[in-house]
Amino acid sequence: MAISDSDGPWYERTLRWGQTNLTEIDPDRYDHDLWIAQWEKTAVQGVVVNAGGIVAYYPSRFPLHYRAQYLGGRDLFGEIVEAARERGLTVVARMDCNRADQRFYDEHPDWFCVDADGVPYTSTGRYHSCVNSPYYDTYIPQVLTEVIERYRPDGFADNNWSGLPRERICYCRNCAAGFRDAVGEALPANHDWDDPVYRRWIRWNYDRRIEIWDRFNEVTRSVGGPDCLWMGMNSPHVEHQSRRFRDLKRISDRTPYILLDHQYRQHLGFQENAHGGKLIRGLQGWRHVAAENTAMYNFQKPPFRTSAQAEPEARMWMVEGIAGGLHPWWHHIGAHSEDHRQYDIAAPTFTWHRDHEDLLTDRRPVANVGLVWSQDNTDFYGRDDPELRTQLPHFGVVDALVRAGIGYVPIHVSRLESQLDGIDVLVLASVGALSDDHCAAIRRFVQAGGGLVATGESSLYDEDGVRREDFGLADVFGASAKHAHLGAMRHPVTSWEAAPTHTYLHIPVRWDDEATTRHPVLDGFVRTNQLPFGGRVECVEATDAEALLTFVAPFPVVPPETSWQRFPATGVPCLLVRESGGRVAYFPADVDRCFGRGFQPDHAVLLANAVRWAAHGRQPVTISGVGTIDAHLYVRGDGSHVLHLVNLSGSGTWRAPMHEYIPVGPIHVELTAGASPGGAAPRIARLAVSGGEIEVSADGDVLALDVPRIVDHEVVVIPTG
Repeated sequence: MAISDSDGPWYERTLRWGQTNLTEIDPDRYDHDLWIAQWEKTAVQGVVVNAGGIVAYYPSRFPLHYRAQYLGGRDLFGEIVEAARERGLTVVARMDCNRADQRFYDEHPDWFCVDADGVPYTSTGRYHSCVNSPYYDTYIPQVLTEVIERYRPDGFADNNWSGLPRERICYCRNCAAGFRDAVGEALPANHDWDDPVYRRWIRWNYDRRIEIWDRFNEVTRSVGGPDCLWMGMNSPHVEHQSRRFRDLKRISDRTPYILLDHQYRQHLGFQENAHGGKLIRGLQGWRHVAAENTAMYNFQKPPFRTSAQAEPEARMWMVEGIAGGLHPWWHHIGAHSEDHRQYDIAAPTFTWHRDHEDLLTDRRPVANVGLVWSQDNTDFYGRDDPELRTQLPHFGVVDALVRAGIGYVPIHVSRLESQLDGIDVLVLASVGALSDDHCAAIRRFVQAGGGLVATGESSLYDEDGVRREDFGLADVFGASAKHAHLGAMRHPVTSWEAAPTHTYLHIPVRWDDEATTRHPVLDGFVRTNQLPFGGRVECVEATDAEALLTFVAPFPVVPPETSWQRFPATGVPCLLVRESGGRVAYFPADVDRCFGRGFQPDHAVLLANAVRWAAHGRQPVTISGVGTIDAHLYVRGDGSHVLHLVNLSGSGTWRAPMHEYIPVGPIHVELTAGASPGGAAPRIARLAVSGGEIEVSADGDVLALDVPRIVDHEVVVIPTG
């Protein structure tokens, strides 16, 4: 039975969503027939409808609740709710409570954010409401109550519920009093991560957002019933969440349904969406539902709000999200557009999802690599530059694993005890901030035989970003920190005349030395004794580990007559390996960050080799063939397996947006997870996208199959034996 056919609450059975993000002119032009047809064509089960906040689309009883310019006497929100109810759709009322107009500010100036000089913060002619003011404590709960009593929505979303981002400090009297009551200190004067008061201000802001989450849910559930959820809006992009004080872990602990605003790919590629899905679903424990919106409009740089997105670009984003465990949600700006091509984008993906939703629920990922992450690391180690310090390394590893066909799951540090079943190796991609308890959990994992791959300053700081005297995992790394480094995280602006990043990694064991054998982490580097680098190396003392790579100091690029290595063998370790309990590979060199920034193939090979070695070569899924395939394997409740294969080959050919699909195939797949020990192996697998069946062969506990062709994606269903 499909999950949407169950008798459970709406948040257990509503998977596909549609949203027409209303503009102020839409009450004058909204075409019910057009949008009802769009709901039906795309098989949505729920709609997200603008109710109020910045702009009200219903006749609110609150005089300061600004009504849409063209609303007049109309109740557009109520009309859309009625049309949706007649068709059995779930309704979520969309709010946006972070700003208000001049009238509201004039009436309640003390409810709005101000800088240190008392000047209000404004954007697009509106004033930013303060999360510590009665605007959030009293006014918004009253609006929520009004909407529930009149329209009985199933739940609420809120686009910018978390208020002022952390780049700006609010010095209003509400914040000053609240911080002093909670912390006993005055508000910080500036952004200084070395100041413990500032770090407490960061955590105080996180706590306040959780208070708001709990307060708004208390209101909606008490007035609208226990299933009337307030879900705000979140993002699987951790840096984005951190800037807005939205703690993904604590929020996931509080809600059975997560709404994600993550509409398009950024620097990483489409695989970022599947990664975000696995990250969120891992926090949920794969027991709840998460839906994510995708822009049907042209969300490029610059954006074109009323033009259609390139169809391959939007579709690839959606299918990667589905592969990562998310459910689809189309998003249009405005009720009318001169570009009707955007209305044709969603239907093929949404109807396929409807027809195969039984394959997309009641399942858990199968992977033996855990990529460790934490929001504290993004904040307290990332500090003022989390993109450089934490996100580039993290996504550098993600991209290296995807390109190598190595399946993985993101694991939050709080789940290091509970989510390690089946995990052979953990990866710390510049996870500088770890608590003593987190370090102890990782140490126990390695002592029990688990593998570890770590980079850069991982574990050198505690959970508040305070530097330790040595790595928290120094004994595990077999290395001690010297608190110095060579090179830099950020590439300075240079010309070829001055090239401090012109550095290399030296391989001490020469490729042409027949008397020695290179370590498996160096597999594939034939006919070379050096690799390009260009990053930062943490200076360490190797106490109980072997150095496989060492640092080559910078030397001139031009003139070419001067471009030769002065110090080819510095002896400074760049990669250390050891075996004690499990296998450990520690990179003092930030090859993860370098790959995230520069995409040098050698860096990806190093990272993938280290993971394979630390995992003793175990890999549930192995992909081979021409092209780049992002593979995601799941096991369902009945023991069958579902394998998503997303074709990324065309997405990297040119810059976004993607213009066309480039089919690949055949793709050879081997699975060690799909065989039934002691039982009969399946002989046939089903192709859920292209249709048809393919043969499955078995060799011991390894199943093998060949997928003849993949256009955008394929989903292979492997039954139990």
